[in-house]
Amino acid sequence: MLRHLIRKEFLQIRRNPFLPKLILMFPIMIMCISPWVMNMEVKNVVVNVVDNDRSTRSQQIVHSIEAIDYFIFGGQKPSYRAALAEIEHGKADMVLVIPHDFGKDIDRGKMPQVLIAANAVNGTKGGIGSAYLSQIVTSHVMPTKAAFQSKVSTLLLYNKHQNYKLYMIPALLAMVVMLMTGFLPTLNIVSEKEIGTIEQINVTPVSKWAFILSKLIPYWLIAFFVITVFLILAWLIYGIIPDGPIWLVYVLAMLLAMFFSSFGLIVSNYSDTMQQAVFVTWFFVMIIMLLSGLFTPTRSMPSWAYATTYVNPMSYFIEAVRTVFIRGGGLSSIWHQVLALLGIGSIMAIWAVMSYKKNS
Repeated sequence: MLRHLIRKEFLQIRRNPFLPKLILMFPIMIMCISPWVMNMEVKNVVVNVVDNDRSTRSQQIVHSIEAIDYFIFGGQKPSYRAALAEIEHGKADMVLVIPHDFGKDIDRGKMPQVLIAANAVNGTKGGIGSAYLSQIVTSHVMPTKAAFQSKVSTLLLYNKHQNYKLYMIPALLAMVVMLMTGFLPTLNIVSEKEIGTIEQINVTPVSKWAFILSKLIPYWLIAFFVITVFLILAWLIYGIIPDGPIWLVYVLAMLLAMFFSSFGLIVSNYSDTMQQAVFVTWFFVMIIMLLSGLFTPTRSMPSWAYATTYVNPMSYFIEAVRTVFIRGGGLSSIWHQVLALLGIGSIMAIWAVMSYKKNS
């Protein structure tokens, strides 16, 4: 019985003119585009300079700004007002104002005050850009401190080249699994409700478990296929492969797929229309994604928001898959995340079965 129901699901997917293309193209497009555009590094910060000193030392700072890849030198402006006007019109991001007698004060052993004004509408860009610019100024104002800092070596563990793509690819894997195994089962069942075919199954001897499994297993297999495509593209395009066991990546992804596919079935059991199911699913998916540490560290959240990570399966998945992918950890490093994903997924699967009301 279950085998025939699964075959029915695959026939429906194959006969749909859109779903096979989505299943194939979605992970490919995500892998080819997102790692390039979802980059949190701060670059191309346009800096205007107001040099009121016009000395050799002040010009050294200007040349240093021109030489740094993070900055785009916007030119020297005659006054702070003129430089600020370009920030207000969106033509510049930061202004550096060098005071009069800047070079003479340094020669006398004084500490001249240099003004850095940054557009902090984008707080990350303004804050990190200001820090970069402050380091340049400090290296010229306090050469002794700069020489001391140059002797300090930093040992970067795991992601030694600070490759942001290596950090983002596990997160993108989570997004693809979430969308493919969360939305598709939901829309599948609700669409059957709308056209009335699900009532034909409700009057048959098919059990609840058989019906639910027939809806879940095809999307688990789709998730397995998507993960394989994802890992192959990560290797072919970016030269990135997991440092840990690949089978653990599959285990984690399938546990996450079990949660989201069960969640999708729960939503569909309580929804009567496709529009209702889409809005409810999107509401919860956005909360789960934003509170999972997918883009920002969970430790940066307020304490009440951080407490939600204990029941957020995406948070466990992100932490575990990055441990395997980047750190090369094994099962002993992520066993508590695996147990948490298995426990939350099992609870959701039982809820999906209990919430499905079959009319005999």
